[in-house]
Amino acid sequence: QVQLMESGGGLVQAGGSLKLSCTASGRIFSFNTVAWYRQAPGKVREFVARISSLGSTNYADSVKGRFTISRDNAKNTVYLQMNSLKPDDTAVYTCNVDLMWGQGTVVTVSE
Repeated sequence: QVQLMESGGGLVQAGGSLKLSCTASGRIFSFNTVAWYRQAPGKVREFVARISSLGSTNYADSVKGRFTISRDNAKNTVYLQMNSLKPDDTAVYTCNVDLMWGQGTVVTVSE
């Protein structure tokens, strides 16, 4: 059974950093585009970043210059390095491959 598992969330002060991981089990996704989305309380889910199989990346304007998406195909894992975090970054972060979604990891940024 294919599963996406996110990790790395937590509580951090504004200006701090976190690194999220998304690992696929049961499938190798080196040929897939992998994306991160987030959903803040009371808001709709929004796109954060994506990385293609060839390593090209796209970011939401709100995170550009602060977040970096990368992948390690040998570990079947995609990362999201988040720097200069703001309270507005507080959300559940979820990774996506094709029609598959993980359960998400919670990121809370305090003032």
